[in-house]
Amino acid sequence: MRICIYEDRHAADLYPLTLTRPASDLLCGLSTLGEKQMRYFASEVTGYLCRPPLVEWLRTREPGTPVNDPGWLRAAPTALVNARWLPPHTPKNETRDRFADGPFVGTAGGATAFVALDSRRLQSLAPATVDDCLADWAQTLPRREVGGTVVGRAWELVDRNAAELEHDFAATCDPTAAGYHPAGLALVGPADRLFVHPAARVEPHVVADTTKGPVVVGAGAVVTAFTRLEGPCGIGAHTHLMSARVRGGTTIGPHCRIGGEVECSVVLGHSNKYHDGFLGHSYVGEWVNLAAGTGTGDLRCDYQPVGVPINGCEVATGMTKVGSLIGDHAKTGLGVLLNCGTTLGAFAQVMPTGTFAPRAVPSFHRAGPDGVKALDAGRLLETAGVVMRRRGRELTPALEAVYRAGARVAAPASTPVPEQPAVTLPLRRSA
Repeated sequence: MRICIYEDRHAADLYPLTLTRPASDLLCGLSTLGEKQMRYFASEVTGYLCRPPLVEWLRTREPGTPVNDPGWLRAAPTALVNARWLPPHTPKNETRDRFADGPFVGTAGGATAFVALDSRRLQSLAPATVDDCLADWAQTLPRREVGGTVVGRAWELVDRNAAELEHDFAATCDPTAAGYHPAGLALVGPADRLFVHPAARVEPHVVADTTKGPVVVGAGAVVTAFTRLEGPCGIGAHTHLMSARVRGGTTIGPHCRIGGEVECSVVLGHSNKYHDGFLGHSYVGEWVNLAAGTGTGDLRCDYQPVGVPINGCEVATGMTKVGSLIGDHAKTGLGVLLNCGTTLGAFAQVMPTGTFAPRAVPSFHRAGPDGVKALDAGRLLETAGVVMRRRGRELTPALEAVYRAGARVAAPASTPVPEQPAVTLPLRRSA
């Protein structure tokens, strides 16, 4: 079954994470939105319709995959899948034909999740006309509620992460392999909710608590003594946990270095929080470095819902626990304090000031004792190249072009999502 993952104009509302990646690359649970979509459709062929800055990077990352290719789109019936759609849980190995009733619009809570189309209707589609075509199809094709949710803001992924960890464990972890119990690991709870890859290394005096959800440790991960893992949580391949306290609802991506306490958060790959400090109810991009003593608040002292500053206004989350949204390659200094509902853009830097950092630091800017100032993108990219080479990765020309496009945008405009309208409040200063 062919699917094409597309981004609409609302992908920018997942700032700062989507400044440097397609929305389908966002992690929730043990897999990305795109991986869940491919699993839902049992897809064998996948293409992309995305923003121009991402095209060349996706083509180099996935050679042979159609990216913004109208000819491929028009060749056969295809499902256009919203990159922001978090599909419902589907039993493993389910392969029913979801196109049996002909072209239709699949909706999730009234929002477009995907559009199943025949070749004739795809003739008018091009990367520049996606939103117009979708609006037309939404009016002319039958609509069918398919479940799941179309994610409007990044904090929604954090809120749903615990449930997705449960679903992904059931869908992707082999029950016959679950229960691998390294010597010296203290297990609290059911053994069949623990999955430690045989290639992982778990030292003695590690506690895994599966009473509230599964615990998954990936291949090549290293979990040092006195680490506590509370389910549901997932630890990515080759990640090192240094006597860390990983609380429920947390996903740590591959090749990370994590210490201190992490609660109900998502950390993408190659990011560092090596030392003591607290990270709670937050979403952290790739190649981020949170220095020793960095702390993220996630609860207001008056227990009121948290607002998040986006494009000069606070967007009401309706949630009492929201930490920080941190873009790729962002960095904090020693002892930096981030208030609840803080946004750090891609390549943002926050220096210690002895008080809370600003709650909105734009991409490619530095916040410090002398205020918030723009940084030179070229120098930041040079540093990024050094950081990536230290981990055996290369800052390719295609990825550098993505970053440079983000530098030109700096802070994208936030567009309200019709099915979940944004509510704005006066911008609140840090305490």
